[in-house]
Amino acid sequence: MSFVLNKIITLILVPLYLCPFLPFINVVKLFNQPKELISLSENGIGSEEDPVYLTAHRGVWAEAPENSLPAYEKAVEYGYYTAECDIRLTKDNEWVLNHNSDTGSLFCEIGEISEYTLGELKTFSYKWGANFWEYEDLRIATLDEYLDIFVGSSTRPQIEIKGDNLDMLYKVVDAVKARGMEEQAIIISFDYEQLKVVDSLNSGIELWYLCDRITPEVIAMAEALNSECWLSPDFEDNDAESIQLAIDAGIGCSFWTVNELSDAKMLYDMGIRYIETDIFIN
Repeated sequence: MSFVLNKIITLILVPLYLCPFLPFINVVKLFNQPKELISLSENGIGSEEDPVYLTAHRGVWAEAPENSLPAYEKAVEYGYYTAECDIRLTKDNEWVLNHNSDTGSLFCEIGEISEYTLGELKTFSYKWGANFWEYEDLRIATLDEYLDIFVGSSTRPQIEIKGDNLDMLYKVVDAVKARGMEEQAIIISFDYEQLKVVDSLNSGIELWYLCDRITPEVIAMAEALNSECWLSPDFEDNDAESIQLAIDAGIGCSFWTVNELSDAKMLYDMGIRYIETDIFIN
C-alpha cells in the first residue's frame, strides 16, 4: 500500500508541491527560512586563545536541511570542531542519514527507513528544512557521502547510531577506516551495547556515550571501555553538581543541545569547552 501511495506522491503530488506557480511551495518557504547564526566570541564567550569547540547538531541546519550534505558542507566551511549526524539502516543494510525512524518529517514520501532499499530512498524528495528548495535534486545522504565531505578537513565527523542494530556496526567502522579517519571520526550512541561492539573492533575511533544526567555509574561505564570514551550529556538534565562530577573525574564532556547564550556562558565559566548547538558559531 505504501509503495503505491508513494508512487502517486512522487509522480503527481511532488511536482504540484514544488511548482513555483502554485501556492504550496511559497507557503512552505515561509516556515523554512534560514536562521541567523550567533557568534559566541562576539558575545564574550571564548576567545582565539581559549575557544569553545562546537559541534554542529545535525549539521548547520539553520541554513540547510538537517542531516543533509549541504548542512555538513557548511559545517566544514564554518570550521566547526565536529558535525553530528544520525544514521539508520535501510532494508538492504545500508547506512543513511535521518534522525527519525520514518521519512515523514523531511520527505514528501512516507514510511519507515527500514522498509525501503537505498535505491528507493534515493527517489524521495525533500519537503522541509531550511532552504531545501535551493538544492536541486537533493536526496537522502549515505554514510559514505557524509564521510567524504570531511576528508582533508579539520572538522570531525560525529556519527550517532540510531536503532538497536549490532550486526552492521562493523560497516560504520569499515567506512571510517577506508578513509583513514580513525583519529578524526567520533562514534556516539545512547546504546551502551553498541559502543561495546565498536570498542571490541579495536578501531582506535573515539567514542562518546550519550546520556541524560551525569552520575558516577555513567562515568564508570564510559571509563570501562578500552577506547577513549567521552560523555555527551543532555544539558537540560544536568546542573552544576552533576557537571562538577565529570570535571572532578577528569572525563571529557560535550553537552547537547545548547542554544542559549546564558547556558553557554555558564558552561564556559565552569570550564566546559565542548558543546553541541543548532545556532552558535565561533
